Amino acid sequence: MDAVPWLTVPLLLLLLLPLLLFTSSTFVFYFKKCFYVTWMMVLCLLAIPMCFLKSGGRDVENMRLISALIRHVKYFLGLRFEVSGSEHLLTEGPYVIISNHQSSLDVLGLMEILPERCTPIAKKELVYVGTMGISCWLGGVVFINRKKTSDAVSVMAEAAKTMLDNQIRLWVFPEGTRNQGGDLLPFKKGAFHLAVAAQSCKCPGVDTYKCGRGYRYEEPRGVECGRGYRYEEPRGGGVWAGVPL
Repeated sequence: MDAVPWLTVPLLLLLLLPLLLFTSSTFVFYFKKCFYVTWMMVLCLLAIPMCFLKSGGRDVENMRLISALIRHVKYFLGLRFEVSGSEHLLTEGPYVIISNHQSSLDVLGLMEILPERCTPIAKKELVYVGTMGISCWLGGVVFINRKKTSDAVSVMAEAAKTMLDNQIRLWVFPEGTRNQGGDLLPFKKGAFHLAVAAQSCKCPGVDTYKCGRGYRYEEPRGVECGRGYRYEEPRGGGVWAGVPL
C-alpha cells in the first residue's frame, strides 16, 4: 500500500513529459539545457581514458578527439551550424583566433570549425567542473585567472611561448565574458598581446545562433562570409571565420 504513492509521482511525470515536450516551448528549452549539460559530462567522462590512450596525458592533439566525440550533440538540441570561411584557418604555423562568446553552446560551434592543433583559452573555474574540466585539461586548454591580472599576464606569456615552441593555435574570447547582446563588448588586450608575443596573425571568427521568443530553438538561415566583423545573424547556428589580420 505504501508503495502506491511513491509510484504515482514518477508515473505522472512520465505521462506529463511527452505532453510538455509537445506543448511548452519553455519546458523544451530547459529540458534541452539540462540534457546538454548532463550529456556533455558523460561524453567528457568517455573522453578521459581515450585521451590517455591516445597521447598519454595532456596534449593539444586530444582536442580533435574531444571534438569528434561531441559534434553530434547539436542534433539533440535541434541546432544546425552553417560553416563559412573555414579556408581562412588553413594558414600554416601558430595563430590566434578571436571570437565572440554568447553562452555555453559556443563550444558546439567551436568544434565545427576547430583547426588542427588548436585549443581554446578558458576561465580557470572551468577546470573544476567535474569530467568536463578534466577533459579540457587533457585537451590542452589554457586556463586563465580573470580576477588576478598578474596571473593572467604570466599565463598569456607562457601561452605565447608554447604557441611558438609547439606550433599550436589558440582560440580566444577577447570580450572576457558572455555577451548575448547585439553589439560586441570592449575587447580585452590579452589576445592581441598574445598574437604579438607569438609573432602570429589574428583570425576573426563569429560563433552565433539565436533563441527566439518563447525559448524556441529556431531553424538556421545561414551566415554570409565577409571581411572584418560584418555578419548576418542566423536563427539557428553559424560559424564564420574571417580573413587573417
